[in-house]
Amino acid sequence: MALNNTYEARLVQQETAVGAGVQILLLALLGPAIGMGPAGLLTGLVFAIASWALLSLALHRSRLRSFGPANRVTLGRATLVGGVTALVADSFQSSPPVTLFVGLTAVALILDGVDGKVARRTGTSTALGARFDMEVDAFLILVLSVYVSMSLGPWVLLIGAMRYGFVAAARFWPWLNAPLPPSTARKTVAAMQGVFLLLAASGFFPYAATFAVTAAALAALVWSFGRDILWLYRTSRTRRQVGVTGVRELVAS
Repeated sequence: MALNNTYEARLVQQETAVGAGVQILLLALLGPAIGMGPAGLLTGLVFAIASWALLSLALHRSRLRSFGPANRVTLGRATLVGGVTALVADSFQSSPPVTLFVGLTAVALILDGVDGKVARRTGTSTALGARFDMEVDAFLILVLSVYVSMSLGPWVLLIGAMRYGFVAAARFWPWLNAPLPPSTARKTVAAMQGVFLLLAASGFFPYAATFAVTAAALAALVWSFGRDILWLYRTSRTRRQVGVTGVRELVAS
């Protein structure tokens, strides 16, 4: 049994290595094709290595016996996000090909709706898979906000930084770590961010329309985060009050 577990663990780790290899292959193809500079290539390489290392560590801790089809889809999305990241890093020196940039980003966004369905249909939903999916989404939004901010201003970075700010705040206020109830509105707003930022990044629209779309994305995100934070605060406050009341009743008895 121990040998089987070790063999399965190696197979799972090998899949993450294949993902990193595909990422490097994508960079090798993009570099000569578009004349990508060292900043883009280096950023893409760092993304590939960091993704492989973090995912390998998470898999080791979770002790998953199979990587699963849904995680393979997410790994493919991560590869595309690595390509987008390299293009954005390279854009500080020269503008990336619009068709390539939009194409990679659009496919990554479309596949975002695939991995969850695959996990549910195959019965392979896991906490690690959900976290992996969320982190890939969040990083893509961060990268897109960096790109759009170069034309609209640094305020766009709030879109990409908001989720990471929430995670950082939760270290100081643990009540932010409490689970949230399911929300269609939250999922809709999250999905909107990538689509709106892609529209803004495409350059297909005039400045006023691009500004309006991006501002709408930020406003919706502020509303969504604000609503969730308020719910978490009220819930934690209620729990504390119930706890104090329970202690008082116990003492009184």
